[in-house]
Amino acid sequence: MRPEKMKEAKTKAGRYCAYQERTQQEVRDKLYALGLFRDEVELVLTELITEDYINEERFAKRYASGKFRIKQWGKRKIVYALKQKNISSYCIDKALKEIDDEEYIVVLKKLINKKTALLKGDEFILHKKISNYLIGKGFEPELVWSILNEH
Repeated sequence: MRPEKMKEAKTKAGRYCAYQERTQQEVRDKLYALGLFRDEVELVLTELITEDYINEERFAKRYASGKFRIKQWGKRKIVYALKQKNISSYCIDKALKEIDDEEYIVVLKKLINKKTALLKGDEFILHKKISNYLIGKGFEPELVWSILNEH
């Protein structure tokens, strides 16, 4: 163990986490990049978690909220992205509960209206193109089709 190297790395990682929410894996990668060994990385990581610099549930909630509100992603795409970041199913479920169901439907309808205004053609082809777009954005196919059929 190299206490000076670990202290310096912890300070840098703390600033890295304070700038924006990070996953454990992102911080772990950063610590390795700073030249720490595996045992040192895990020790510093544990300290950062204990001091609440890293909180994966908080990360998942903010990530899901941001991707939904800013990029207008559907839940399926958010789940996929969080799994890619090695976030636990528990944290993913908590994050999805933060997305209001009514707001989710409103965004979906808004995207349908926006896409409808851009496209022309017969209704079946129009619905197919819109559904492909929305499913690609991560919205659930059953939900997309039920709302499209109401339109």
